[in-house]
Amino acid sequence: MSEAAEAAAFRRLLAHLRKRSDVQNIELMTLAGFCRNCLADWYREAAQEEGLVLDKAQAREHILGMPPAEWKARYQREATPEQLAAFAKAQEQH
Repeated sequence: MSEAAEAAAFRRLLAHLRKRSDVQNIELMTLAGFCRNCLADWYREAAQEEGLVLDKAQAREHILGMPPAEWKARYQREATPEQLAAFAKAQEQH
């Protein structure tokens, strides 16, 4: 696969995650084993391998499409007891 195709798929994933702000990070972690924050960490690590310096907040802003504090205020809800229990169970498998 070409880097251009990989980059296009990554941009599409970002657009999809930004559109689906109703899906909480804890739900992503429970079902997929990664979340937006994980993706931001992977992005930051890949940038560093290319000699670019990004801090955690900059990487998260790139993934979220806005500053992390703004995203949290707009979209992040308190996890329910059910979500926390499902997350704990999923952690045993990931």
